[in-house]
Amino acid sequence: MPTAPTRELETFPNPQSSRDYTIRMQMPEFTCLCPRTGQPDFATLDLEYVPAALCVELKSLKLYIWSFRDRGAFHEAVTNEIADHLERTLAPRFLRLSARFNVRGGIYTTVVAERRQAGWSPPAPVSLP
Repeated sequence: MPTAPTRELETFPNPQSSRDYTIRMQMPEFTCLCPRTGQPDFATLDLEYVPAALCVELKSLKLYIWSFRDRGAFHEAVTNEIADHLERTLAPRFLRLSARFNVRGGIYTTVVAERRQAGWSPPAPVSLP
């Protein structure tokens, strides 16, 4: 059983690959280091994606997110790096990663990165009375 961070993401086949549905995950314990001061930055990552052929395996995602703990990274760079890695690994129909960083110097930062397969568009929203 792995007890160390890893840069590898594992996948499994989407059990409903012919349907559009959304998977949402919240990761409230993301940390990386400020590349200027070396102090820890804390964030909640909100991942939403519409899978195509593959889904991400949760334990591997946890270990992958852990791998950023001792790395210096600007908020914008780390959010896009994670979104790019998920896109390359999963090739989802749609992916949105929102990184809500805790306050630093009186400023809250949220970075949102989206990826979309060419030609894919979401179904129309349903409005109920």
